[in-house]
Amino acid sequence: MRRTIARAGVVVAALAVLGAAWAHGPTRQKVRESIEIDAPQAKVWAVIGNFQDMSWLAGVTKTEGEKGNDIGATVDEELYKYEPEMMSYSYRITAVDVKVLPVTNYSSTLTVSPAPEGKTKLEWAGAFYRGFPNNDPPPELNDEAAIKAVSGLYKAGLEALKKKIESGT
Repeated sequence: MRRTIARAGVVVAALAVLGAAWAHGPTRQKVRESIEIDAPQAKVWAVIGNFQDMSWLAGVTKTEGEKGNDIGATVDEELYKYEPEMMSYSYRITAVDVKVLPVTNYSSTLTVSPAPEGKTKLEWAGAFYRGFPNNDPPPELNDEAAIKAVSGLYKAGLEALKKKIESGT
């Protein structure tokens, strides 16, 4: 009898651990993209160094330092770390419509660093949770959708910035 109870206890404990794992909510996702730009670091930093001006980012039609009254797809962000001597800054999204970007609790860092042959490496790294905070998210708000959206944003932004800087426009 004791042996059966002991085994039953082990089985119940194992099922409890598995249940807790299955019931676990979303995990923080991370995306890191980078690009080499054929320009000096100072030139790249001159384009991205002003957090209030993200016009270099594809799809951004307007940036402003204060909240406006325009209706549309907006993302509210705040700068929380700025290190011009390191050519780096970090920001977080304070408000976003998950239909625009399917993430929550998003933070990101842009860093300019030297690359071989006088080029510059620009890295954009972010961490976030999917747009649906509970279990069983709809496909458009799951981890894969969040990673795809952020990675796509970073890649498109970096490519556009490279083109802008290297072409001089």
